[in-house]
This record gives sequence, structure tokens and C-alpha cells, in this order.
Amino acid sequence: MSNYYALLIAVDFYFPGQLPGGGYYPSLGGCVRDVDHVEAYLKQRLKLPAAQILKLSATNSATGKPPEPAEQLPTYENMVAKFKELKAMAQSGDYVYIHYSGHGGRTKTIYPDLKGADGIDETLVPTDIHNTNAHYLRDVELAYLLQEMVAQGLRVTVVLDSCHSGGATRGVGGAVARGVSFIDNTDRPADSLVASAEELAANWQGQSGGASRSVKPASGWLLEPKGYTLFAACRANESAYEYAFDGRERNGALTYWLLDSLRQAGPGFSYKMIHDRILAKVHGLFDQQTPQLQGEGNLAIFGSDLIEPYYAVGVIKVQNGQVQLDAGVAHGLAVGAQFAVYAFGATDLSTEAGRVAIVTLDRVDDLSSWAKVTEQLGDKAVEDGAQAVLLSNVNLRLQRNVAVTRADAALQQQVQAAITADGKGFIKVAGAGDQVDFQVTVNDAGEYELWDPAGKVIPNLRPALRAQDANALKRLVGRLIQLAKYRNVQDLDVANPSARQLLRVELLGASDTAGETPIFHPGDRVKFKISNTQTPNPADPNDPKRVLNICVLDLQSDWGITQIYPAGAAAFEIVDPGKSIDLEFEAYLPDGYTESTDVLKVFATQATTNFRWLELPVLDQPDTRSFSTRSVITDPLEQMLADLTIENPTRAVRLTSAPQTQSWATAQVELRVKQ
Repeated sequence: MSNYYALLIAVDFYFPGQLPGGGYYPSLGGCVRDVDHVEAYLKQRLKLPAAQILKLSATNSATGKPPEPAEQLPTYENMVAKFKELKAMAQSGDYVYIHYSGHGGRTKTIYPDLKGADGIDETLVPTDIHNTNAHYLRDVELAYLLQEMVAQGLRVTVVLDSCHSGGATRGVGGAVARGVSFIDNTDRPADSLVASAEELAANWQGQSGGASRSVKPASGWLLEPKGYTLFAACRANESAYEYAFDGRERNGALTYWLLDSLRQAGPGFSYKMIHDRILAKVHGLFDQQTPQLQGEGNLAIFGSDLIEPYYAVGVIKVQNGQVQLDAGVAHGLAVGAQFAVYAFGATDLSTEAGRVAIVTLDRVDDLSSWAKVTEQLGDKAVEDGAQAVLLSNVNLRLQRNVAVTRADAALQQQVQAAITADGKGFIKVAGAGDQVDFQVTVNDAGEYELWDPAGKVIPNLRPALRAQDANALKRLVGRLIQLAKYRNVQDLDVANPSARQLLRVELLGASDTAGETPIFHPGDRVKFKISNTQTPNPADPNDPKRVLNICVLDLQSDWGITQIYPAGAAAFEIVDPGKSIDLEFEAYLPDGYTESTDVLKVFATQATTNFRWLELPVLDQPDTRSFSTRSVITDPLEQMLADLTIENPTRAVRLTSAPQTQSWATAQVELRVKQ
């Protein structure tokens, strides 16, 4: 069995000091927490011993310097040394995981022969960059370090939770960018601890096809990763954000959803499947942060022989009807997560056989959690030492929080009062400590603007609403409700690895695939493939337990949602095990648009369920559906689907877990169309 090694680098603390050009790198707040959670995952999920995890960090401190000793700080010298130590530890065939959380930067190149006199080096930013004699870890050097590992036969995964063009965020949304808007033109030393200038140049030119070239993939990072997999937090012209998810603690958006997806992945999951889910989740909050996947995206994550089929944790104790589990906040758990507890000594945790109870978390501490038994299965009691498998960590908030900023006091009160009076259970005014989903402001033209938590304008809200118009406030609240319903559907996911791996979706036929992000142009033929990945049962090829009922929703760029497959009155189409559906349609842009992004969301069930509950009209159009039949819904999945978009102020506004009565899965891809 191959070994696994990791290098984790986190920079929250940046020494204060203005650069000669006037800029500076502000300290961050979620980077050390990111790598602490990654470390917990590696130790518990992959059973990685501490000796095989190398770590550098700079933690914020009121003393004016980080508490870590000098040899553990992420300086340039220490980062290069740890890369080389990691390479020396691992042997051919071993797995290497590298994770960086901190600022990304841009600085004038010290390689003009490679990039031109006006070229830019993309960089990882060390904690002591305020010192003008300090080095950045530059892209040319990083490319060399990674290529050395590949040449040694190592299987490498790299995660860069940083950005190049970040800047100040607006409003009170609480998001913070991991990058700055300026280019550092400070004269810095040109020597490298990585390799000689000739060796660095030869490697870079080899990756760029032998020509001087500054063009890079959409992420802005390495040219053409070969032999390894790279996750980058965003495109080169976007920001990577850290954010207090669920109002708790700040984490990098990429890291947060990467870990959440990895915990729920089953055997055979590829990096591409993980990336699709990360992209969907990040875009649920930040339209202008697009995580990128480069390199070997079709590889199985971490190698199928290393990852456990399910996320199992131990039962520490059972006391007064409560069950304590050996996992907590550091492992990404939240109140409401559900686990299936298996009988002590059970060896097969992949089926329902052997389960003794379903428990739901009602208290989550840093490293452990307490749960109550919500369903007893059979006559066996939960015992100390039993194993618990994560069933659902869904935390889908049906009600979204709205903050009003940059408006005069009278107008702010009017907006808040309208939200409180007419929010219909979908939106409310954000309270102190709440996660902010949307921000309302008034721009210089006197128009209402809706922002995301980072202060970026939410696109395609047309026409503009003048704050002084008679019906503007009512339309504003209606738009916020529409956005909340849309996000509810966009975020809908099933946290069941065995169900999710039954389904594969692929978007084919893009004429522009720069940076592994497919882009279509009007008139392109878009091919959409949906596969039932189960193998047929030789004894019964039409085994109903292996048949999937499929429907596809189009989450449109104009904020409407339409079921596009199957068309007409049918609720779903059947796909047999080992079979696929091939759809083809023409890419187009709505009138007045130069770019649009639709989300094609696929639902697969093994029972008959109608997903038309999730359809929504285009923004500002009335909802003409009849809901008279809702009162007789008995299926818990359909009841949940109805709650996502249908007004009912008396319903619970927090969905803590997915129904366990049916096997169902979701998958989605983004369809980007540009002129």
C-alpha cells in the first residue's frame, strides 16, 4: 500500500508594513483554521500519522507577532525547505497532498526572458513579505518543485486557496478576499533557493511548449499541469473569499466545500466529480468566485485504495440517552447532521443491514459531538465503540438573511420593515452574528442594488429599480424572495455517497476549454450526457433497484427554473443500469446578454418523485402554479421539495437533514455562454 504525505501552509498573520508602492497585505482570519481542518481530515479519514504531515503556519496574535517558532513560520525559506523535505520523504508511487491557504500576489517578473519585460509573476505570499529583501514563492519556482515530484513518480494533488486580484470587499457581508488589487513593483532579490535560473527557465519553457509565453489557464496559475491535479480557488480576474459559513467561523470557500465534498465521497469518485460539487456550492454564495480544476481531473481522489468507502467515526460513550461521537467542528460537522450507528463489531458499513439507530447531532464541540437517537432500528442498543456513518450533513437554510447597508436611516428602516412584513418565510433581516446572504444598498444613481456577501453586484437583475419609484420596494422584496428560492434549489444536495456515485453527468462540445472551464458560444451544439453508472444485475438486468428515474432542471441566468427534460407533462425518464441519456441542444444568449451562466441540475431517484415543485418563473414574473394538491402530499421527499419554493410562513425554515426514506442523488454542471 502506498504511503501518503502532506504539506500544509497557512498564513493568517502578515507582519505590518507598507510596501514602497504604498500597498500592504492585510492579515486574514481563516487560513490556519483551513489547514487545521485539513489535518484533522487527513488523520481521521486517511489515517495519516502526524510524522507524515509537514506544516507551516502564522497565527494571528495580539502581541504583534505570530506565536509559532521561527522554523514553523511560512517564510520563503521555510516553504522551499518543506517542499524539498516532502520530496525526500516520499518514494515513487506515493501520494502527496499540498494545501496553501493565504494571500496570493502578483509582482513584476524576475524572469523577463520567459515572460517579457512587462511580465508578471504569480506568487504565494510569505508572512514576512513586508521586508523588501524577502522573496515571494513565484509560479516559475512552484512549477519546478511540482515537476520534480512528478518526475520522481509521486502522485500529487495541489490546492491553492488564494487569489491574484482580490481587494477590499464592500458592505457588511463579512467576506474577505485572499488577495490584493495591486501589483508589487518592489525590487526584490532575484536569486532562488529552488534551482538555478537555467533550470527554472528550462522547466517553464518545457511546460509552455518551448516558447516565451505569459498566457496561462483561467486560474492564472501554472501553465499546463501534467502528472498532477491542481485546485485553484478562482479565475485569475476573480477573488477567493474566506467567510463565516453559518455564522460560525471563517474558512476559505474552496477549502470549506472541498472538505465537505471529500467527506461525502465514495470509492471511485474523481476529482472532476468533486470539482463539480465545489463549483455549485461556491456559486451558491459568490457568483464571481469560480473554482478551477487543472491537470489530472479524471483521477480517482487519493487513489481508490486509500479512501474509506464511508465517513465512519467512533462512538465514544452513551450517557443518559445521548451518544457522543469522535468528530466535531474540526471535521466539518454541524448541528442537524445525521449518522447511522452500526452494531458493535459490524464490518460492512455500506448497507442498511447492521444499523441499530439513526442519531442526529444537537451539540457540536471542536473535536466531538453529542447526538440524540431519532430512530431506533431493531432491539439492539447503541454501545460504546460502535461505528457511526454520516448519512446527511445537509444544512439547507430555507430562510436567507438580508443586510441593508449604505442607505440613509429612513430608507434602511423602510427596507427592513418591508422584508419583515412581506418576506413570506424566505427572507429576514440579518441579526447580529447571522450569516449574510444578500446585501441591499442604493447606488449613486439612486437605484437599489443587490450584492453578495463580498459586495459584488448580483448579475442579471433587470430592469434597475429606482428607490424613489412607488412600487420599487415591493419589487425589491419580490426579487430577494426569488433569489432565496433559487438558492434553495441550487444548494439542494444529497449527502449520501452510495447514492451520488450512481449518477454521472458530462457536458460535451465546448469550443473553448481554456483553464478546464468549458465556454460555449452562441450556435454551438451542447451535448449533455447522463449515465447510470451501476452495472446490470446478471440475474435480473432490469432490476428495479438499479433503475434511475431522471429529470433535468435548468437554473437559468434570468433567475427562473425550468424542467427541460423530460419535456411536457412527464415527471421523469428511466435510465437502466449501465445506460445513458444523450441530450443535445444549441447554446444561445438571451436578448441583451453578452454572457450567461445556466446551471443544469440533474435529479435521480429510485422512486417516483415529481421535481416540478422546484420550477420558478423568470425574475419579476408572477408564479402561476396551482398548489392545491400540496396539502395531500405524503411523500417526505416531495414535501421537502415543496418547502424549497412554495410560500408557507408556518413551516420550519431550517432543513437539517435529507429524508432517508428514498435513495436519490443530484449532480450539476454549469453552462457558460459568451459572445
